Amino acid sequence: MPNQSARRSFFHSVNQYLDVAAEHSSLAPGVIRQVKSCNALYRIRFPVRDDAGEIQVIEAFRAEHSHHRSPTKGGVRFSPRVSQDEVMALAALMSYKCAVVNVPFGGAKGGVRIDPGRCSPAFLERITRRYTSELIRKQFIGPDDDVPAPDVGTGEREMGWIADTYKTLGPDRLNALACVTGKSLTMHGIPGRTEATGLGVVLALEQALDHGDDLKRAGLSPGLAGKRVLVHGLGKVGLHAALAAVERGAVVVGVSVSDGAIYDPNGLDAQAVLDHRAERGSILGFPGATDLSEPSELLEQDADLLVPAALEHDITADNALRIQAGVIAEGANGPTDPEADALLRGAGKLIVPDIYANAGGVVVSYFEWVKNLSHISFERMTRRYQELSTRQLVDLVASRMPEPVAEETLKELCRPPEEIDFVRTALENTMAQSYHAVREIWKQRDLPDLRTAAYLLALENVGGAYIESGVFP
Repeated sequence: MPNQSARRSFFHSVNQYLDVAAEHSSLAPGVIRQVKSCNALYRIRFPVRDDAGEIQVIEAFRAEHSHHRSPTKGGVRFSPRVSQDEVMALAALMSYKCAVVNVPFGGAKGGVRIDPGRCSPAFLERITRRYTSELIRKQFIGPDDDVPAPDVGTGEREMGWIADTYKTLGPDRLNALACVTGKSLTMHGIPGRTEATGLGVVLALEQALDHGDDLKRAGLSPGLAGKRVLVHGLGKVGLHAALAAVERGAVVVGVSVSDGAIYDPNGLDAQAVLDHRAERGSILGFPGATDLSEPSELLEQDADLLVPAALEHDITADNALRIQAGVIAEGANGPTDPEADALLRGAGKLIVPDIYANAGGVVVSYFEWVKNLSHISFERMTRRYQELSTRQLVDLVASRMPEPVAEETLKELCRPPEEIDFVRTALENTMAQSYHAVREIWKQRDLPDLRTAAYLLALENVGGAYIESGVFP
């Protein structure tokens, strides 16, 4: 768990990374200062009655880091640790993340300082709806203003409450559902959004592991298959990263949650671990695994790959040199502080940075936003046409085969794409293209690492947009 000083310095840490990248940029100092600045911050205190009828004063925030693109985009987290510094840092990371994966949003982030685990669903709904009404009042939400999404402590349910409140109170009725992403499918969300961030981390890993020359110092061979993976934080991101890694041939040997960690060099079934936790109240005691009393101990276990997918600043100067994994793919926002980053780089580790590696969520959120604005799913206009066209081609080929083709085989070959197919292939394409862009800058400009390259790409994309827009008045 990061300490208080680490939490206060999160925004400063993000700017430190940007400053390193800025040394390699020809942008004017004033433009760089604008890119680093958080453009707007809304701090709110509002009353909500709890289940006993008592008035509770809730503190909440919404930060809009950059308006170089509209709308701004970023999650809303419910946590007792939420602070002004945290939402500013996360909003900045979202600006850079969108710029790296070429999604046309500025960065934003919101937070409500509550412990959702201690709140009833009814109380959470009242808080969420009141928070949404405050955002509407100051135009900090809307399809063309600012589009929230799920984050720590929130999910489809809370996004549904936000969408319904905006539809009731907001100025835009036609496009109201595009005011928020991460909604359930019944609220016109998009398939694949739940697993998008975790899947994106694994797609990023696959790209990084495809270049043998980049892995020499880390002591690894190319390819994901057979690699031993540690997943620190088995939440929304970590769980789906673990499942996707196994699906692609890797072996998850260790996982952690807030109350501990387990390690088994022979491999773990992530879903079975969660089932064990639901039954026993803890992941500790999982059959065949070694218990680790502190979640942070998992970071130091023997493995090829590490996915820190919990919270910011889990990797610090105190533990960086004890990390054995050769490649680190940052599933969380800001899991590595700048001092640790320098130590890891000196030790030959390859770090796939958060502003690229965990961008899968915002990529698929972009697809959901586009779907809601167009009021039609991606496959609806083409699905039947593609099925018939493919069937004609397959029948033609089958008619020239020496042996008849089984009807079940023909049906599988002719299966038309569903919306989830479009989403996953588009996500995979985006992650591949973005990695190529980051790596190209890394190599061509002889930069120290992938993180500096990713920040430089983001800086020049965001700064370039400000330059092209001009300064008003």
